[in-house]
Amino acid sequence: MYRTKTCGELNIKNVDEIVELAGWVQKIRNLGGMIFIDLRDESGITQIVVNEENLQNKARDFKTESCIHVKGNVVERTSKNPNIPTGEIEVIAQELEVLGKCKNVLPFEVNTDQEVREDLRLEYRFLDLRNTQLHNNIILRSKILKTLRDKMDELQFIEVQTPILANSSPEGARDYLVPSRLNPGEFYALPQAPQQFKQLLMVSGFNKYYQIAPCFRDEDPRADRAPGEFYQLDFEMSFSTQEDVFKVMEEVVPYTFKKHTNWKVDEGPFVRIPYKEAMEKYGIDKPDLRNPLIIQDATEIFKDTEFNAFKGKTIKMIIVPDGAKQGRKFFDKMEEYAKTDEVGAKGLAWVKIEETGEFTGGISKFITEDSKKVLQSKYNAEKNSSIFFIADEFEKAQKIAGLVRIELGKRLDLIEKNVYRFCFIVDFPMYELSDEGTIDFSHNPFSMPQGGLEALENKEPLDILAYQYDLVCNGYEMASGAVRNHDPEIMVKAFEIAGYTEQDVKERFGALYNAFQYGTPPHAGAAPGIDRMVMLIADAQNIREVIAFPKNKRARDLLMRAPSKVMPEQLKDVHIKLDIDEKNSN
Repeated sequence: MYRTKTCGELNIKNVDEIVELAGWVQKIRNLGGMIFIDLRDESGITQIVVNEENLQNKARDFKTESCIHVKGNVVERTSKNPNIPTGEIEVIAQELEVLGKCKNVLPFEVNTDQEVREDLRLEYRFLDLRNTQLHNNIILRSKILKTLRDKMDELQFIEVQTPILANSSPEGARDYLVPSRLNPGEFYALPQAPQQFKQLLMVSGFNKYYQIAPCFRDEDPRADRAPGEFYQLDFEMSFSTQEDVFKVMEEVVPYTFKKHTNWKVDEGPFVRIPYKEAMEKYGIDKPDLRNPLIIQDATEIFKDTEFNAFKGKTIKMIIVPDGAKQGRKFFDKMEEYAKTDEVGAKGLAWVKIEETGEFTGGISKFITEDSKKVLQSKYNAEKNSSIFFIADEFEKAQKIAGLVRIELGKRLDLIEKNVYRFCFIVDFPMYELSDEGTIDFSHNPFSMPQGGLEALENKEPLDILAYQYDLVCNGYEMASGAVRNHDPEIMVKAFEIAGYTEQDVKERFGALYNAFQYGTPPHAGAAPGIDRMVMLIADAQNIREVIAFPKNKRARDLLMRAPSKVMPEQLKDVHIKLDIDEKNSN
């Protein structure tokens, strides 16, 4: 046995006990007559005192982050450390042993405030995971997963694992393809989600299904999106409606958040915001409700304007209470932000309303007296406020205004602190225009259109809404779901509008199409994202901080050196020849 206690178990009650500890050397302090070692394990830190000369000779060779074993007597410290739980005691070493040596030079220091390049951290992730905050994030993740499983079990969902080697499906991202050795020229696809399988489980007569599901999508990474793979709490229910799904999320999500945070957590029922309203008021379909600012349309106010930048444009505005107290530099900096490539605005117009009610600065000279009256009476533009204006074509103006709203909330410190605000975004459009101008699914292709077959046959595609919904928390999309299409006739018509023939549907989604011929119950579900949920609860700024072994911004695993080239024999086994430019293959 290497230890009889962990560091975190020791306290003043253990004084005079002989204990054995094992862990890593966090710090060594040689004071000549004695040596102090801060010993760290997963539970905490204990100070080890080395008095005996023969043990001191051994301790002088210890390197930080070496793994050691200590046997000794617990004593009360004369100089207590209130900053650590074990600060009332220390252990006088009687035996010391190195269990695992560490190199003399570390790639970076562990458990310090030193800034370390992320790629270096990922290359030595096994060291990085020793850092207390990151280590605790992974432990928190484990606890959250257990909470979710316990709650789903309590709600009588059964856990079912679905295949990883599946078929290719149009679900919004590129597939990861896996060649088949036994079936030359054919490929599996790693599932973007267990979508078809969970619907087939409903056809199979299961009442409530869930799993902690791995999902694979070849997408570009973001701070809130891990490249390649992620996990979600995937669940589905037979004989259910949108309301039934909302009730499950309104029970499971707040319960999980409240169990693992001391922040205020919204209780259900959550606010419901139609997609169109979300875009109009927030410029984004994942609004952060902690930000009190809203976007309003000012196009009508400026329909007869002499200001060339506004002529013929959609005008969006954001009124900022008390915004007039900001100096000119603030407004200039906001305009600089709006003109960045990330935002894409040609400019950002603004005006102040002074304590006297006078409009000053920015574009004040282009605002007529009638417009001023409308802004103050109809739009509540009060004294001491400022107004930001965005002028562009409709969709671009919405997007820019949404980003400006977010930035204003941050720079003016308007974001409500220590709280989780939830809302459902509902009534998503069933279809959207692709970059090529064709009709495409805007969300989940297996969703039920509102109005059913009649809507598909009689409405303009871009006017059709779907029973699709997102759960949003503090500006992050945290879950997505839908009432599923369970009627083969509606399924064929929905895909036909998006450019698929009935034969395409039979070939690409044959299992679902066939299953739907055999008495399919209505069903619905959703899939809260695990990684994003943990990131929010941990108050981490980057999703990679809550994943044990994440990939970097270029979707590379720097620790395991993946992706990597393989041997020609391996390619031959799966009947693949590479056709790449060797000069540009890296």
